[in-house]
Amino acid sequence: MADLTGKTVAIIATDFFEEPELVQPRDELRAAGAQVRVFSNQTDPIQAVQGDTDPSSKVPVDGTFEDLDVAGIDALVVPGGTVNADRIRVEEHAQRIVREVAEAGKPLAVICHGPWLLVSAGLVRGRRLTSYPSLADDVRNAGGEWVDEEVVVDGNLITSRNPGDLPAFVKALEDALA
Repeated sequence: MADLTGKTVAIIATDFFEEPELVQPRDELRAAGAQVRVFSNQTDPIQAVQGDTDPSSKVPVDGTFEDLDVAGIDALVVPGGTVNADRIRVEEHAQRIVREVAEAGKPLAVICHGPWLLVSAGLVRGRRLTSYPSLADDVRNAGGEWVDEEVVVDGNLITSRNPGDLPAFVKALEDALA
């Protein structure tokens, strides 16, 4: 585990995010010393799901998308969950956040259905990435190269397919921050 003391990581999500895709990176990055904050389109705790359909815990948020200052973070995590990903992709503030992170060259770690936000934000063209397999056509149609790999690192972009890939996903993010 890398020492991430002094690093700040933001996670953006809405209701019905896939629980382990937010909770595991949050907890492991905190254990490595990073400050991790969660932002959403609301101030109330957000609803997690397991397996995309079964409501589980609620996660408190630290602020709204509008509150997130990209200049004050070192990396951004975007978890999946089909409903979360479909909702967040149309959020103008979320699109602005991922664009600013990409433009700043900061690590942008996106998993499962999360790459839908990258497609909607116009950040996929010319990039190599992975996602949940059902997004392969979306990625290709947006000009990206979709591959079926546990974790893909393309410059500052880190992507993985599903919760089973979380160990490799979190390690790639830790390496990018170290």
